[in-house]
Amino acid sequence: MAKNTVIMWTKSRAMAFTDPAIPQSGDPGRTGQIPAVALTNEDSNGLVTGAEDGTFNLSVKGVDGSGNQAVADGDILYYVDADTPKLSKKTTGVRFGYARAAVSSGATTVIPVEVGY
Repeated sequence: MAKNTVIMWTKSRAMAFTDPAIPQSGDPGRTGQIPAVALTNEDSNGLVTGAEDGTFNLSVKGVDGSGNQAVADGDILYYVDADTPKLSKKTTGVRFGYARAAVSSGATTVIPVEVGY
């Protein structure tokens, strides 16, 4: 199971992530518009057990659609397939959840992220 859990999830299910291509336990991801964190590595059938809620320590970048932008506790985060890391304030992505700590403008920091909305 994912080792980056901060607050235990209550909703999980088998799912085929749309992104990333080969999810590993602890990775943020999505199935269509549904955000989740992989609790297991992808199996031979292309499935992971994904948590659709809970809080996890995840990498977040302090950017939005117009450039560097600090992230504050409570800000909405989005999952952007083409970005590394995947989570930021760029509204072009899939809504993922909420920042539960701050990230400086332009910085990449591992913070608690509350999955879902």
